[in-house]
Amino acid sequence: MSRLVFATRNRGKVAELSDLVAPLGLEVISAAEVGAPDVEEDGATFEQNAVKKAREVAAAVRLPALADDSGLVVDALDGAPGVHSARFAGPDATDADNNRKLIERLRGVEANRRGAQFVCVMAFADPTGALADAVQVARGKCRGVILEAPRGQGGFGYDPLFFVPDRSHTFAELGAAVKNTISHRAMAMGRMQSFLRAYFG
Repeated sequence: MSRLVFATRNRGKVAELSDLVAPLGLEVISAAEVGAPDVEEDGATFEQNAVKKAREVAAAVRLPALADDSGLVVDALDGAPGVHSARFAGPDATDADNNRKLIERLRGVEANRRGAQFVCVMAFADPTGALADAVQVARGKCRGVILEAPRGQGGFGYDPLFFVPDRSHTFAELGAAVKNTISHRAMAMGRMQSFLRAYFG
């Protein structure tokens, strides 16, 4: 069975990506399982961070690596927290810390101005040189609205505040089976799957 390393230590992302890759029949392992180094996310864009993580992890462990960089882009905050989503409330912030800061930053903002989107850029890196540019990139996004208070116990990150009008639920209320058909990560994986299927044969 072909092996694919997920270049992340975020357990929520590992779980979601594992479900999304399952139809390809690959053996998926996390960066932590293979002792891959931490990669500093110092890029100015989601794509820069995803490509950097995929390339560095693939080179370090000599296995194909899939990385994603994703985050929340809020209209009323001029795109913040964006690439700083995981550390919006500080370098050691928890999900709860970040959610509290987002609620505070949007306090008093009217409902019709609380639009946002989750954005995901996924990058695949090949350590063998089989790819001409050694990287493949796919993008996905999902539109929603930021609530004034969290709802739901599932998911991770900003999921309890991200309400999807078409589904009348937050990401944290939808459950993995539904979320993994409409999320930004699902959209990116949908675009990446055909490439991965061809690459792994």
